[in-house]
Amino acid sequence: MMKNEMYPFPFLIFSMLLLSGCWDQTNIDKRAYVVAIGLDKAEEEQQYKVTYLISNPELSKQQAGTNEPGKETITFNTNDLLTAKKIANTVIAKEISYNLLTVLVVSEELAKDKYFLRLIYDSIKARDITRDTPLIVSKENASKFLSDNNPRLETRIHKYFELIMESGSESGFIPNSTLHSFFKITEGDADLFLAAYGTTEVSGKDNNNNNDILNDDFLAGEFEVEGETNKTQLIGSALFKEGKMIAKLTAKETRIAVLLNDTLDMGELLTTYPDPDNEQYRIGVRVMKKEDNKVNMQLTGNLPSIDVEIPIRVDILANHSMKNYSKDTKEREELKKYLEEQMTKEIEALVKKT
Repeated sequence: MMKNEMYPFPFLIFSMLLLSGCWDQTNIDKRAYVVAIGLDKAEEEQQYKVTYLISNPELSKQQAGTNEPGKETITFNTNDLLTAKKIANTVIAKEISYNLLTVLVVSEELAKDKYFLRLIYDSIKARDITRDTPLIVSKENASKFLSDNNPRLETRIHKYFELIMESGSESGFIPNSTLHSFFKITEGDADLFLAAYGTTEVSGKDNNNNNDILNDDFLAGEFEVEGETNKTQLIGSALFKEGKMIAKLTAKETRIAVLLNDTLDMGELLTTYPDPDNEQYRIGVRVMKKEDNKVNMQLTGNLPSIDVEIPIRVDILANHSMKNYSKDTKEREELKKYLEEQMTKEIEALVKKT
């Protein structure tokens, strides 16, 4: 005789329907995606101004003839980053989301404030703010930096920040600064952190300091560009000690810091040096580093010493004096020695400054 058995298949199918994860799903068109957050000081003590640069996810679906903007910027006062999203929903109907957050911008004034570290630690507790989010320090208020930023070639504003940070760090004009490295160095309490420095206020360099531009010895806002282009410049770095901004480094000083620090990614650095035979001309070079630095520390005695050997390759790109260094071995060795001396002077000057 066959026994009557209860097969659990109908029950399992019903259970699978209950366990599906779509019950709390939010459609894209019901979310407001914040691609950049700006932080400024407020007039009240220990209060802050938060600026949201919100991207329109419906931009790609728009039909010809529609005037719906691709982005929206709002600024409001808050006590912390965690409750700011709910405050913003009093004027933004869609659910605020940080899932596409591309950059965090802090004004120089706030970065130098003693309460800045308390505010920035809120980003650790926000689950949708990732540690690899880049950190930028702006010369002006972060709200003005974000509102005045108007890229001409990128319709997707989050792509603009990704590309400008990537190209700037590869050239060595700005450091590859993320929230992860900021917290790691700050909590380690034994190093200085470099954040990218930017501005939309272009003042230019004085005529007497044009050589500083040629030597890459300038900051954001000091580089004059003609044409209908975006005013935003990311050049140089903001220096942090124990979570507080204490100084700024120019593009050249930032490039040297990247050379000295193996933990910072470095691409191919392009720069120029005066021609050793005729200072009327300059030599364009490409600097590449394929290996880590070799460090020898002698910490005994009354005067400790640290020797650093930087293995680099230098390619000559432009030579307007028209001297043929490739065929003259003696001239080539003299040029090599000259460039090594120039780089050593620049490195020693940065070490002395810092």
